[in-house]
Amino acid sequence: MSDLLRRILACDICKLHLPAGPRPIVQFSKLSRILIIGQAPGKRVHESGVPWDDPSGKRLRAWLQVNESLFYDKNQIALVPMGFCYPGKGKSGDLPPRTECYTTWHNELVSSLEHVQLTLLIGQYAQEAYLDNTDSNTLTETVRNFRNYLPAKIPLPHPSPRNNIWLKKNPWFEKELLPELRARVKSSLSF
Repeated sequence: MSDLLRRILACDICKLHLPAGPRPIVQFSKLSRILIIGQAPGKRVHESGVPWDDPSGKRLRAWLQVNESLFYDKNQIALVPMGFCYPGKGKSGDLPPRTECYTTWHNELVSSLEHVQLTLLIGQYAQEAYLDNTDSNTLTETVRNFRNYLPAKIPLPHPSPRNNIWLKKNPWFEKELLPELRARVKSSLSF
């Protein structure tokens, strides 16, 4: 595992496309019990070097009902974005994750996580890559039909504050999905 992590952290295959330069940000261990696959680090995370070190991470931890200590315990939770580096800013937010990380690293990394009990797929990029059959072309329908992917996977919207309107329009998320998510997180973690 240390060799794989070392190679990932040294990766610069898409450096010409990264306005802030390469800084791969991942967290994992061969003992990880939960795998969280997100999009890509934002600017704040790029600067701190700590995955989910932003308001989105705070909301994600609240959804999971885990504290920072547990969230950042690599032996419990692996944090693997689709793109390991900050992709830069677009017209309406951050650019999509670069595809090089997924095609270069994900297969080897995910297959090395032998103890994962639950995979959380945050956002459309992770869902398109890791769900064999999404229920429709919309993230909302995929997340609404989360039971179709149990027990091993749960699709989630991005926990960004930019998604407050989505959360208000979809009250079933808090009523139905979050209790199931929290129960599965609790049962997947080893204490």
